[in-house]
Amino acid sequence: MNIYKMRPQHKQRVIAVVLVLFIGLTYWCWPGRRRTMGERTGLETKYKKFYLDGKPLRILSGAVHYFRVVPEYWADRLMKLKSCGLNTVETYVPWNLHEEIKGNYKFDGMLDLRKYILLAKKLGLYVIFRPGPFICSEWDFGGLPSWLLHDPHMRVRSTYQPFMDAVDSYFSQLIPLVADLQYTKGGPIIAVQIENEYGSFSNDINYMEFVKTTMEKYGIVELMFTSDNDMGIDKGSMPGVLVTANFNELHVAEGLFNQIRKTNPEWPLMAMEFWPGWFDHWGEEHHKYSEEKTETVLRYILKNDGSVNFYMFHGGTNFGFMNGANGPPYAPTITSYDYDAPLNERGGLTNKYAKIKEIFEEMIPSEIPHPLPELPSSAHLGTMGYGTVKMTRYMPLDSMLTYVESVHSKEVIPMEFLDINNGGGQGYGFILYRKSVTSGGTLKITGHVRDRAVVLFDGNEEGVIDCYKPDQIVEVKVSKMGMLDILVENLGRVNYADGKSGVLDDQRKGLVEPVNLGDTKLEGWSIYPLEFKKKFLRNIVSSPKWTKFDREFQGPAIFRGTFFIHEESARDTYINMVGWKKGVVFVNGFNLGRYWEKGPQGTLYLPGPLLKKGDNEILVFELHKPNSVVILDNHPVLGS
Repeated sequence: MNIYKMRPQHKQRVIAVVLVLFIGLTYWCWPGRRRTMGERTGLETKYKKFYLDGKPLRILSGAVHYFRVVPEYWADRLMKLKSCGLNTVETYVPWNLHEEIKGNYKFDGMLDLRKYILLAKKLGLYVIFRPGPFICSEWDFGGLPSWLLHDPHMRVRSTYQPFMDAVDSYFSQLIPLVADLQYTKGGPIIAVQIENEYGSFSNDINYMEFVKTTMEKYGIVELMFTSDNDMGIDKGSMPGVLVTANFNELHVAEGLFNQIRKTNPEWPLMAMEFWPGWFDHWGEEHHKYSEEKTETVLRYILKNDGSVNFYMFHGGTNFGFMNGANGPPYAPTITSYDYDAPLNERGGLTNKYAKIKEIFEEMIPSEIPHPLPELPSSAHLGTMGYGTVKMTRYMPLDSMLTYVESVHSKEVIPMEFLDINNGGGQGYGFILYRKSVTSGGTLKITGHVRDRAVVLFDGNEEGVIDCYKPDQIVEVKVSKMGMLDILVENLGRVNYADGKSGVLDDQRKGLVEPVNLGDTKLEGWSIYPLEFKKKFLRNIVSSPKWTKFDREFQGPAIFRGTFFIHEESARDTYINMVGWKKGVVFVNGFNLGRYWEKGPQGTLYLPGPLLKKGDNEILVFELHKPNSVVILDNHPVLGS
């Protein structure tokens, strides 16, 4: 049809139709209309700011990890976060909890990630989602599952095909679980992190692209970003992907923000990890980060129109055997993840919390609600000292082993090489190497123990060997045939390392090199994986092998005591382990974590929801010599 040959009245009609179509299409595509109609455009970066649905947003976020807090307290912690003026919660996702055994996925109970994110939405909070696959976080192996190390050639955080296959399989389960909880689909997830501080490990852009595209393949559509500290920000970035920074010192913040500005002047500035505290290792002093330093750095971030995520806002606890480590030199992290954070280990408000709130109200009053939401009623609940609990029974190691299936091996091998747990080996806990010997002499464990070994002959302690020196020896005085036991504790895998060092690929635990007695290499071992899983604990509790408590007994054993609670809802308490040497505590079948007399931690946090009205049971696995009691106190001992 030629419009120039049409009659005037027809030409006017065609032009009118075209104009109507043009105006309608323009209105339909206009972002403001979509927002009016309820559609979401998600988080964007432009003009040096974040925009959510086309409106400027300063992200005020705090890290609260669901896997470090009992579910009964999730709402309490998130409501306290919001009452401080924050609008977002950040969480990592630990692969090694969700797939502890290869192919067996857990997303329930304390690992109900979806429930946690939906709770954040219900409370009016956005979510920053950091799924790894590596998360660091002072968590065992940086969140990677130990079964990866069953492969003797494994190279983690790389394009090694078996590693990429494992990541793909994991993401195929994880990402679809939360894909509909992304912001543009009606959920609270506004941003997703690619890997974690990768620049401090390597600069393999192909690996980073693999992680990014795999997330996208399984449904991630929100804004993606990387996160690095001053040692890796130049190597961990990706073309076109927002860069964020991790720091706690003012001069570092200035340098990193300047570097981000040079990379892309239009990007918003964000401290993805502003560390208002720090973590502790066994044998160190408890770390404190002053309110004055917190204030100085926070003011700098806000003055520069920056967004912030407090890592940690609430640290929680490294329950069980899940603490990480640093090194070399090897330094395992303690059970408490108090972190000197704005909310302490039990969720109590600190002076730092009040200071942050005060700074927000002073510097950015128009960007926080007025009035701020009230604190939850649970914020006013105190702790309870339930008193002294006597140990009434004990079971020596030899009796405990009747509930463990042994593995026979010619050579000593690391726990990850055992053919158990769906072909993935042992992940956590202790591993016992047992052999009958007919003569004594100098016992030499070649190489390094991973990580601490108690050497026993016929149940009597002959010595302790740690991981700090190679080729350590113990004199075993034997005049008759007897049983040699080497009980090795995995104290936690390293969670932060340079890729060139090969440290992460070498995190196998137990004995990894031969054991010699005199001039003879010992062969033919019975190996017992002491994982302390729930079935094992149930068998121990119901066992007839318990003996009346004997304070003079020495050597590895599990000790038992009970205490009664009259209230329907128990209060939080702290188990003071004064007088004990080293071991692990379980309450009503829940693994609270490790204690060690070397400190700085002297108590274990026991959340009230783990207790019940009536009798409550404490089990203590002690490696050396017990005390006759534990004390349920109303305050923590975390060091000076």
